[in-house]
Amino acid sequence: MARAIVFHSLAHARAALGAARETRVEICLVTAPGAARYAGVDHLKKIADLALAEFEGEASGVLIDCGGNAGSAMSALRAGWKTLAFSGEPAVKRKIADMAAQCGARLVDRPADALDLLDEPDPDGACRRWLSAPD
Repeated sequence: MARAIVFHSLAHARAALGAARETRVEICLVTAPGAARYAGVDHLKKIADLALAEFEGEASGVLIDCGGNAGSAMSALRAGWKTLAFSGEPAVKRKIADMAAQCGARLVDRPADALDLLDEPDPDGACRRWLSAPD
């Protein structure tokens, strides 16, 4: 199973993917909780796409966290996101999951265990340590 790393910038995504390449450990890039609403789905997609283009094949996926905001989830689907976390009401979650399936996307639970790079002074080192540690 892929190790999750939370990115907040292009530098974070690059650090995560570079460490994945170096350690040969499968990763999933994850946005911060609810980031779709405050950072914007297009901005986050641009970051992910740029990083993935540089490090092709190093991530098993990229997850955008839409929190409980249905509008963010729908925007993410329109922007082309394929993996979303949505924590809204169960009835709304079912509708979002149905829309996602129609777009070739899916809803997943946010990983319980992830390295968050927000306050890491050395993202590259933190990623290498995280990926080198036993599961």
